[in-house]
Amino acid sequence: MEEYNLIATAAAGIESLVGNELKHLGYRVEVENSRVRFSGDFTDIIKTNLWLRTADRIKIVVAEFTATSFDELFEKTKALPWDKYLPLDADFPVAGKSQKSKLYSVPDVQSIVKKAIVDKMSTVYHRKTRLAETGAKFPLEVAINKDKVLLTLDTTGSSLFKRGYRIEKGPAPLKENMAAALVLLAHWYPEMPFVDPVCGSGTIPIEAAMIGHNIAPGFNRDFICETWGWHPEELVQQIRDEADSKADYDIELDIAGYDIDGKMIDIAKLNAREAGLLHSINFKQLALKDFRTEKKNGVIVANPPYGERLSDQTAVRELYKQMGQTYRGLTTWSKYILTSDLEFEKFYGQRATKRRKLYNGSLRTDYFQYWGKKERNNH
Repeated sequence: MEEYNLIATAAAGIESLVGNELKHLGYRVEVENSRVRFSGDFTDIIKTNLWLRTADRIKIVVAEFTATSFDELFEKTKALPWDKYLPLDADFPVAGKSQKSKLYSVPDVQSIVKKAIVDKMSTVYHRKTRLAETGAKFPLEVAINKDKVLLTLDTTGSSLFKRGYRIEKGPAPLKENMAAALVLLAHWYPEMPFVDPVCGSGTIPIEAAMIGHNIAPGFNRDFICETWGWHPEELVQQIRDEADSKADYDIELDIAGYDIDGKMIDIAKLNAREAGLLHSINFKQLALKDFRTEKKNGVIVANPPYGERLSDQTAVRELYKQMGQTYRGLTTWSKYILTSDLEFEKFYGQRATKRRKLYNGSLRTDYFQYWGKKERNNH
């Protein structure tokens, strides 16, 4: 099988998590800004699309070169073996971006690349007329950074955060891959209690349950490369069956999702049922300040409202204060709270053990971490 240079794209701040996930899957990686490089064949493309919890997409690197003029961009693009990737009837939209480069007009860059590929394909396939583009979709991207051109082919289709279980969402929903990142950063293990006190539509507890049961996050969806005819049908089924056999549905998890809004709890239950995980999560309407527990060594992961609008800020900061008061006694528990309010500690009433900068979409947020002192069981 053909080997490809591959890239897993990621949100700023969580590239190292994607790198760790790939290492656990057995790949050698190079972590860069917003992406992780690795290599593999078509089997690896399906496998990483299925298993990566925190990545956005898996892309094939078609070529990398320098271009400072449109002529150079055209000729170097045209010289590539496009017929190796694109069949005659391929539908190949070209997306583009450019930073700090001489070729800064993105529409021009896109149309030059498109024209160069059409030229090459027409020559190879002996076509005088326009290419039909009625077949499978092959999404291409030309990204130029400091005059370095990166041409990629997206194997994923709609982003990996679209797991396929979210039927309904609440206001300001957290992407599934970001929710998974928050759980992974919290160093939670399936034998520990897990609580999301402001669970909204349930994304964080659902992602925790998928991690706890070792369920491949892509099991419920398809990837665009499956439509390309690059592989025998049974190969993908085989990789999916193998992923399914690694899931442990028998493990007992102690995961809870609470929200003050009963409607959100109903939505969370719907989503969890769609993911096949309703039995693994205890969803309940509960105000944050009413949370009590006798359990030890648990983990709290929360993505509370941020109070981006000034009218909400007072109420949200009151919630932060309640968090501080409610959690102070839980000394064996670790608490992880994501917010864009950089004065969070002041209202929570305690300095974090550690802060980590993460981007929730384009919004700069901090992940405030309060590490518990684990209690050893005496038996």
